Amino acid sequence: MTISALQAGLSGLQANQRALDVEGHNVANLATQNFQPQQASFQQTPGGTSVTISTAARDLSAAANAGGVPSGTDPASSITNSLVYKANFDLSAKVIQAADERIGTLLDIKA
Repeated sequence: MTISALQAGLSGLQANQRALDVEGHNVANLATQNFQPQQASFQQTPGGTSVTISTAARDLSAAANAGGVPSGTDPASSITNSLVYKANFDLSAKVIQAADERIGTLLDIKA
């Protein structure tokens, strides 16, 4: 059970890191003309969580006119998503820490 908690925590770390990378890429290209932002989609797998990266289909001209941004990136959404992904990353790290402590306790009992 502890090993599966480690695997779930690790997959959560990796998935949220990829999602943070996507948002960073989107924000970095905020001023890039006709840039199509990517979107992270999370899926549950038997071993934990995975992320699929896709290009978001958006009306670039509407986004440019509405926010004055030449790309289809919505800065407010990117910031909000980044905060959520960071919180999820931190929670996954706590799962790993708890599992690590439990393994240490189990090893102490056996010794």
